[in-house]
Amino acid sequence: MRTRTIMKTVVLLLIYFFAVHTMTAQEKTEVDHSYKPLTLKLSEDGKKYVRFIMWHQLWATTNNLEADGAKLQLTPSIRRSRFLAFAQVSPRFMLLTHFGLNSLTPSNMTSLGSNGDSPQMFLHDAWGEVKVHDAVYIGAGLHYWKGMTRLSNQSTLNLMTLDQSRPFIAWHSLGITDQFARHLGVYAKGQVEKFDYRIALNSPLRNTIGAGKDYGLNGSGLTYTGVSTPTEGGDPTGNTVIEGYFRYNIFDKESTKLPYAVGTYLGKKKVLAVGAGFFAHPNGMVDSSGVHSGVGHFALDAFMDMPVGDKGDAANAYLALMNFNYGENYVSRWAGTGTAILAQAGYYVNSAKIMPYVGFNYGSYQGYDDPVTALNVGMNYFINGHFAKVTMEYHRIAGDVREGAIATQADALSQIRLQLHIFL
Repeated sequence: MRTRTIMKTVVLLLIYFFAVHTMTAQEKTEVDHSYKPLTLKLSEDGKKYVRFIMWHQLWATTNNLEADGAKLQLTPSIRRSRFLAFAQVSPRFMLLTHFGLNSLTPSNMTSLGSNGDSPQMFLHDAWGEVKVHDAVYIGAGLHYWKGMTRLSNQSTLNLMTLDQSRPFIAWHSLGITDQFARHLGVYAKGQVEKFDYRIALNSPLRNTIGAGKDYGLNGSGLTYTGVSTPTEGGDPTGNTVIEGYFRYNIFDKESTKLPYAVGTYLGKKKVLAVGAGFFAHPNGMVDSSGVHSGVGHFALDAFMDMPVGDKGDAANAYLALMNFNYGENYVSRWAGTGTAILAQAGYYVNSAKIMPYVGFNYGSYQGYDDPVTALNVGMNYFINGHFAKVTMEYHRIAGDVREGAIATQADALSQIRLQLHIFL
């Protein structure tokens, strides 16, 4: 089984490298990829405007290469199809709207596009923001100003890897207390010199279908539905999530206009940032006797992305150390009580417009006897920076009963994933 998996992987990688080499050779003939951002000016000087962004991420993925005897199959999907607009209507007011679709596959398409939930477009972000001081902005709505790490606020427009590292320990609350990593609530953000912060007070998701389940193997007796379960006296509880992230930029400052953290600047900035964050949900957990307890996580991380040499190359690295506390032995959909590490590194070769990378995700949880590991090894080919790129990645998860390996009678899940990413 292992030999066949390796051979399939090698063949697919060779096809990808040949395609990248061909495209690189073609690019030696100058092609004009430039365009003006889709911006509607609301004032003569352009300081008031509406900026429109739209993007598609189109995937082709193999079946589980670990499954014994499985024939190689490729499945197309639309990982993301999104539209985002934000308006700077005055120096003090801004609003943002973001909607779209996620993970449309042949398995969840419907005959008419409306006779099911999976193909539907839905609201991702909708918030308004007011400047109250040079270092204090207050906003409210369905927002993405999150704790507890940089990648909790990850932009999907300029990822260094193909996608967010899965299991989604950086998006640990996704579908558990939020709507696709967004909460309804209020936030404050700001920047003072090279220090910036974001902190939010949110209301957790109540319509959780199986989200409160304990995925552990050792039995915690806990259910993450405290917000939906009143106290013995009948009083509501667990109604508030508090989260925040604090960062110091040692070299260039990063923008805090929008929450979306850049994956790589491809050598256009010199960034070395260290951060710390937290996530707290008082009384969010409930046990079999109805007693509530709190959920609390914290993390430290560091991010580097900077030019190397005089040929336009760039180096990228990220490391996050996370501590999760849901309650003894509890394992949530993406993380669990215990510790986790997320690390990734890549190198951009400007002359070839490629960026090979590697990512590693490790979780040690009380509810599992063995650690959960994930490995991503891939390469980006930048046709026009992040505006148009092709990525191929080998993705493998081991030791995680939540990720579907059991359904194929394999001890791990591994795939080759190919992506075409275009945004305007």
